[in-house]
Amino acid sequence: MSTLSAIIVDDEHLARRGLSVRLQQLPEVDVIAECANGHEALQAVAQHSPDLLFLDIQMPGMDGFEVVENLQGDDMPMVIFVTAYNEYAVDAFKVHAIDYVLKPIEDDRLHEAVQRAVAHREQEASTSGKEKLVKLLMSMTGESAAGVEAMVEGSGGKGDSWPEKITVKDGNDIQFIRVTDIEWVDAAGDYMCIHATGKTHIMRITMKQLEGMLNPAVFLRVHRSTIVNNRCVTGAQTLTNGEYLLNLEGGTQLKVSRSYKDRIKEFLVS
Repeated sequence: MSTLSAIIVDDEHLARRGLSVRLQQLPEVDVIAECANGHEALQAVAQHSPDLLFLDIQMPGMDGFEVVENLQGDDMPMVIFVTAYNEYAVDAFKVHAIDYVLKPIEDDRLHEAVQRAVAHREQEASTSGKEKLVKLLMSMTGESAAGVEAMVEGSGGKGDSWPEKITVKDGNDIQFIRVTDIEWVDAAGDYMCIHATGKTHIMRITMKQLEGMLNPAVFLRVHRSTIVNNRCVTGAQTLTNGEYLLNLEGGTQLKVSRSYKDRIKEFLVS
């Protein structure tokens, strides 16, 4: 794998320089820019499209979470929060941070965080490779995406059946959610938030595992962290950056990243 391009964002000059010097010792990372605040970070990401963002949380004007909020979209880099405060860890992983490193930074801990980012990118590359294979097989065989997925996984093709219910365990409490009731799903770290009939159910499962349980003819991936039931979509708007905003029953709106735009476009015009 090639080197990860990275941007450091911290309002303290010495903190930026210290982290930059440490990262120079790690061949997996190439620091391409340093930013003193959130606004500079947004401009730098737009200009350089980095793989990785080392992001401080408490900064004047725009804090680290606001930076991430403004970066949501297809060009979202991986984020490693670097901060002196441990109370934001849960919130950090809710916005899909790769890691959370406390100051003063220990060399071993920094190296561990970088390795986590490398592994994450390799996993995404593997997933991307599978998607390309699926598209190729679709063009060669005329099969649907669901049929090709079954061929790739060796599960038998068109005869597949999809579960009617999903089991969610919460301590000693076990709930059965009808798949047809699921409106949309979003990821929160290692947990999935399943939104069904006005309630949110938390399930400890990976996005890949849950996606494999849902009929792809009905449940569409609209973002790397979001799946939507197409039967709940009531309309859509085209955004100025080429992305879509889906409207769901009940008023929920979900952004479609550019990576999934073509598939959603096919659904909207079909």
